[in-house]
This record gives sequence, C-alpha cells and structure tokens, in this order.
Amino acid sequence: MANRLIGYQEGSGFLYRLSGASKLLFFILVSAACMTTYDTRFLVLVSVSALVLFRLAKIKWHQVSFVLMLVMIFASLNLLMVYLFAPQYGDAIYGSSSVLIQGIGSYRLSLEEAFYLFNLSLKYICTVPLSLLFLMTTNPSQFASSLNQLGLPYKIAYAVSLTLRYIPDLQEDFYTIRRAQEARGIELSPKSSLFTRIKGNLQIVLPLIFSSLERIETISTAMELRRFGKNPRRSWYSQQRIHWRDYLVMALALSLFLLTLYLFTVNGGRFYNPWRT
Repeated sequence: MANRLIGYQEGSGFLYRLSGASKLLFFILVSAACMTTYDTRFLVLVSVSALVLFRLAKIKWHQVSFVLMLVMIFASLNLLMVYLFAPQYGDAIYGSSSVLIQGIGSYRLSLEEAFYLFNLSLKYICTVPLSLLFLMTTNPSQFASSLNQLGLPYKIAYAVSLTLRYIPDLQEDFYTIRRAQEARGIELSPKSSLFTRIKGNLQIVLPLIFSSLERIETISTAMELRRFGKNPRRSWYSQQRIHWRDYLVMALALSLFLLTLYLFTVNGGRFYNPWRT
C-alpha cells in the first residue's frame, strides 16, 4: 500500500539532501516561469530536466501511475476543449496558417495550431514531475523547519508540514474504504464501466471529506490544549541546515525565472514564433 501513496518516501541522493525550502522556491519560480511563457525552447529544456530529475530520484512508475493517468486524462480533455473552442487560435498567434488536415469549416488543423497545442502539453510535462518530486522527496518536518529558518512564522510552517503529512493518510483511508466497498460486492475495479467507477468513488470521497474535517478539528483541539503558538519561537526536532547546494538550487531557480523575462523581450511577448521573419 505504501508504494501507491503520493507522499514523502525515504531515499538517498542529491534531491533528498536538499532543504525543503530550496525545493519549494525552485518549484514555485520554475512553475511560474513555465506557466507564463510559451517559448518552446525554454519549455523543452525544463521538461527534459524535470524528467531527468524524476529519473535520478528513483521514483517508480507504480508509485505515481494513478496521479499521472489522471493528469494525462485532464490534459487531453483540456487540449481537446482548447481546439474545439478556438480551432484557429494558433493561426492568430503566429500570424500564418499551414493547413495539415482540412476539416469542416473552421475546424481544420494547421501546423501553427498543432504547435500551440504542443506548447500547452509541454507545460504539464514541466510542472507535474516537479510537483511530484517535491512531495515525494521532502520530509515534512525538515521542510517546516526550513521555512521557519527563512523567516516564515512557525505556525504557518507547521500548518504546511501537517498538510504534507496528511496527504498519504488521506490516500490510505481512501484505499481502505475502497477495499471495504469491494469486499461488500461493489465493483470498483477496471472490470466495471467508467460511469460505475466514478459513481462508486464519489460515494467514497464525500464521507472521506467529512471525516477529514472532523480529524482536522481534533488535531486543532489537541494543539490548543498543548498551548501551541503561545511563544513567538519554537525549536524543531528535525532541523536541516541550509547548505551551499541549497543556495545553488535557489540561484538556479531565480536564473530560470529571469531567463523567462529576458525571453519576453527577445520574442516580443510570451510566444516564441518560428514563423516570424
């Protein structure tokens, strides 16, 4: 069961030795850069780098297959909706139209539209592996202490730590309830239809949300009884010093973000236009 949970996994390597704060800053800055730019060269660079880091972290496919499948389905639907509602948007962006497939009316596929949709798909490849890397290589306790070291109030840092710790627990509860439902004869495996699985999973999610709210209230009450937040500062059981490698990662993240701003001026906007003369 542990292998199916999206959360911190024990491991070794460069990514596991980094401070949680440096990884968070890298994720925020690089994700913001990828979301704002449509420069294909930059997106390909970040995508390849993210996949290489994913490989170096030694994260197995079965650990993230469920999340990646959901992301792929959502990304495919998003690309389909973009094309259906704006089939010639890429032509308007790049100022030309090289028809690849002649459709009905305005629904024709041009090289420019395909290039625009390709850039959209690259954004998912950039950000999804980075987010999974952050979740699965960051110890919640060390992450909270690192945020506090950077000047964030320890109450907020502790709340973030609890959130990261709660994600695997929530997934484990979901799978436990799902197995119990299947034991009662409710078919939720791939053998059943998609509509049946969606309906069955929704019947699990709603009670799980209410039980989660009750657990949050219990934790809040327990922390108040232990007078959490009374003092302006606190010590940390698991604290990680910020080393040179963390400063190097943060400098790299800032450099990539500044590179995006530079590309804005080079491209004359957010889009890289290979058809521009």
